[in-house]
Amino acid sequence: MADPITYETFAKVELRVAKVLEARPHPNADKLMLLQVDVGDVQKQIVAGIRQHYTPEQLVGKSIVVVNNLEPAMLRGEASNGMLLAATSGEKVILLTVDDPDCVPGAKIK
Repeated sequence: MADPITYETFAKVELRVAKVLEARPHPNADKLMLLQVDVGDVQKQIVAGIRQHYTPEQLVGKSIVVVNNLEPAMLRGEASNGMLLAATSGEKVILLTVDDPDCVPGAKIK
């Protein structure tokens, strides 16, 4: 189990609903996928290690949960401006998604 954090620390994490607009394999990494997502007020790229678990066709149109205020990082030469949330179950990776089609991109997770 991880060390406990305070509510104030957790409150700094901005979780949002993001709609996947485009997905493509990372040109320089076998495990990474490049996602263009809409988080309501802006579109951004997220680099995620889900290539072995999802195809681009499975991702486009999905409403996923992202950490919207993560510090940008360069991953194998590509900018990542957030992080998607996923669960692991054995060898399987499962994206956290929003199942209500009326939920708009950018909606805050509370």
